[in-house]
Amino acid sequence: MFVHLVDGTYELFRFHYAPSNRDTRLGAQRGVLNTVLDLVADGATHIGIATDHVIESFRNDLYIGYKDGSGVEPDLFAQFAEVEELLELAGFAVWPQITHEADDGLAAGAAMAAADPRVEQVIICTPDKDLAQCVTADGRVVQLDRRRGITYDREGVIEKFGVPPESIPDYLGVVGDTADGFPGLAGWGAKSAAKILSKFGHIDQVPFDVTAWNVDVRGGAKLALTLSEYFEEALLFRRIATVDLDAPVSASVDEMLWAGPGSGFDERCSVIGAERIAQRAHRLFAGFDG
Repeated sequence: MFVHLVDGTYELFRFHYAPSNRDTRLGAQRGVLNTVLDLVADGATHIGIATDHVIESFRNDLYIGYKDGSGVEPDLFAQFAEVEELLELAGFAVWPQITHEADDGLAAGAAMAAADPRVEQVIICTPDKDLAQCVTADGRVVQLDRRRGITYDREGVIEKFGVPPESIPDYLGVVGDTADGFPGLAGWGAKSAAKILSKFGHIDQVPFDVTAWNVDVRGGAKLALTLSEYFEEALLFRRIATVDLDAPVSASVDEMLWAGPGSGFDERCSVIGAERIAQRAHRLFAGFDG
């Protein structure tokens, strides 16, 4: 059994801002539904879709500068709850996150599914670098960038970031993440962070004394000083970048089996101009063998 996890909010943003989208109020929903059906057409049977029901989360209480959705366009934000409803009517398991974020839902879903011995592999469908921390050494959890057609296993994560999955929160903690609204530490770029963390693993294992590093990195003394002066901030940013496995998701992979279009699905598709996509969903379910 293979389990596919989808970042519904990422997909909604992706289709909203797609050059081909000429309907800023409803078009993104059609795109999201169609791309999830693409997974089914390619053989996916058990699918979980995590969404940001709201923008703010518990991380906003940790750091005042964290993303709060203030720049989200009204036409896009209005579709948050609508796409959740649409996907539920289509028969998919949807996990709207309120106190958590979609990333947390994906991570919690991956942990739940990977714990099931019937699951051969969990495929997290998102390019978001945060989810690289969920990739496992045994290959049972991988990350898939569907747009680029690249699957990242443990070695793929190391090749991309220069650090293994377990160091990704530390890496983001010092490098920062502009998309999420936290800056990291001044001077700590991707290359220097990768070199240092590939040796020490975690922020709190990096000595403040640069002479103990034995790492060929430019401006090491300044980096060490910055880390010592802003150590608590680095730990905070690492906490923000760490996914929370307590996010609410399905209780088991059995609940993630695609159930097919339900009552009200066709009517909802008519409202958003997705009649052809509705017909596609029915055709797929007619031949579905989950």
